Amino acid sequence: MIRDGYVARWQGREYQASPDGDDVRLYQPEPGDGFTEVHPGRHVRVVPVDEVDDLAYVRTTCTWQGQPFVVLAEHDGWLRVEYTGGRWPVAQAMRLEVFDFGVYQGWAPAAQVTDLREQRV
Repeated sequence: MIRDGYVARWQGREYQASPDGDDVRLYQPEPGDGFTEVHPGRHVRVVPVDEVDDLAYVRTTCTWQGQPFVVLAEHDGWLRVEYTGGRWPVAQAMRLEVFDFGVYQGWAPAAQVTDLREQRV
């Protein structure tokens, strides 16, 4: 599973999360005690940040064609990747899309990606 976002550990379970000042929004796909459905398959519960055991940003990184990337998404055997090497000539040679100033993204065949790992920031 490719993850890129906040996670929180609360009452022994890890949730997708979103910090919000002194609170943390916890998300899960199924209904649960104290969780409110925000749309089908997405339920939220707001808890005080001091009740959360751990809050971290998790992102998935990889290497593609010898260059470092962050994995943003996956679809049908492809990974949406963002180049983190910071060198325009490399991004240009790899035919990456200019997403924003200094931000280069593309689709990489999942079979060509190596060193796929999750990092907690």
